[in-house]
Amino acid sequence: MSTVITQCPVCQDQLLVARLYCPSCATALEGRFELGPLARLNSDQLSFVETFIRCQGKLNRVQEELGISYPTVRGRLEAVIRALGYEVDEDEPEPLVISEEERRGILGDLAAGRISSEEAMQMLQGQRLDQEPPAEGED
Repeated sequence: MSTVITQCPVCQDQLLVARLYCPSCATALEGRFELGPLARLNSDQLSFVETFIRCQGKLNRVQEELGISYPTVRGRLEAVIRALGYEVDEDEPEPLVISEEERRGILGDLAAGRISSEEAMQMLQGQRLDQEPPAEGED
């Protein structure tokens, strides 16, 4: 069975469903039915959403599964958010994504006394050291 197109090929406006049919009992409903917000997504965006859900919303897992960089994953997620009609908070800083090697380096620096435990925690949590940590009770 073919996938439903959601955009008019002539004027590019959103299409509505006019008829629903049950192949089991041959019941048909006619009217104006909207497909919902996910119908606004193109096939690449829908595929990304499926991967995102399969990875339980963990961007690092999406990055590994798709074989793309973390900033590309964030960009695709933001494009989906916009396509669904929501705003993306541009002021929110991107967390640092650290590799296993960087993690070991941070722990080594901590063990050698080159950084404090607070600095190590910030670095391991993906915060830049020049940022203020969240106030108590903030996330």
